[in-house]
Amino acid sequence: MAAGAAVNWAGTTGRFLVASADPEIRRRVLDAPEFFGKQGLEVSGGAAALAKLREMACDGVLLDKNLSDLDATEVAKMIRREYPEVSVCWIEICESSDAAGVAGRSRGAQSLHSDRELDHQSEEMEALPGMIGRSPAMHEVYRLVRMVAPRDTTVLITGETGTGKELVAEAVHKLGPRSKQPFIVVNCAAIPEALLEAELFGHARGAFTGAVQSRLGRIHTAQGGTLFLDEIGELPLGMQAKLLRFLQSGEVQRLGSTDVHRVDVRVICATNVNLAALVEARQFRMDLYYRLEVFPIALPPLHARLDDIPRLAAHFLDRFCEDGGVPAKRVSEAVLDLLRRRSWPGNVRELQHAIERAFILSGEENILRTEHFPRPAASFGVCDSLRRDVA
Repeated sequence: MAAGAAVNWAGTTGRFLVASADPEIRRRVLDAPEFFGKQGLEVSGGAAALAKLREMACDGVLLDKNLSDLDATEVAKMIRREYPEVSVCWIEICESSDAAGVAGRSRGAQSLHSDRELDHQSEEMEALPGMIGRSPAMHEVYRLVRMVAPRDTTVLITGETGTGKELVAEAVHKLGPRSKQPFIVVNCAAIPEALLEAELFGHARGAFTGAVQSRLGRIHTAQGGTLFLDEIGELPLGMQAKLLRFLQSGEVQRLGSTDVHRVDVRVICATNVNLAALVEARQFRMDLYYRLEVFPIALPPLHARLDDIPRLAAHFLDRFCEDGGVPAKRVSEAVLDLLRRRSWPGNVRELQHAIERAFILSGEENILRTEHFPRPAASFGVCDSLRRDVA
């Protein structure tokens, strides 16, 4: 180990874990004098590190920033949260002229930084593709997405209408190994029940009146990629049973056909209703619910992330100016104060529409003012509790 970088763990297990995608780095750490007399365990990825900690206690974990699967900073945060008694340190490679070559480069001993530095390095987490916001609530969403994206785990995204559930589903897809493959969206609430089975599973020619030719279903067209089932709570009970069979077997049988096809897709679902309550009311199958809720991600409503409003407003305004071919405009501080005090029952989508309306009303002006944001009309029947805006 580098001089002055010794780690003195006060644990009692005599055991430590090294996680790195590079076997040579793992070997160098395990052979370091600082760890003589301790039992060293090694893994290549973050998921394996978490699994190993569940199997046996360790005094500390040494993390390389290069893991085979997950983001190392996120793994460190999970370890510290779930195992607060375990010390977590970075492994850093110091260049040294007299060091032995490893993987075509000259690498010297590894220096270790305490886990306190991990918090500082992860204070600002980069937003997901297509998403805006740096509030703590959104950081948690970003963290969960980056943890699950590399895997094929089924994801259930929950949140109110207009919070951006499809954007999160797209981010999971884009950050995962299936990103080059199709991303197929099915809105379960928008397709009539009589057509839903044919839409999902496909149909053979003559399967029903009007079926003049065979057609692949949405599940089949998602082959190799991701199937996003939006508004899953609206799925009829009969279709819930068919979806469950597909999730269990991975097989698709087209309507009116005896042929069975095996399909490899990742499934992501979203809902704005409480599925557990639907299960209690016998409107949603319990077995399907547990199949879908393997990895839940809850999106916060806009009123829970008011600090993100300036970024969101500026983003939408820039887009409208660019699309309209007009010079850039900005939002006044008075408008931002007004926007922060509205309740936004329609969430981010409602804010987007408000900015678009103000953009049009602003005409040739280069700034959006409070007069460009009229009060929500009472004629829409929105109750006062949902539109607590300023006078």
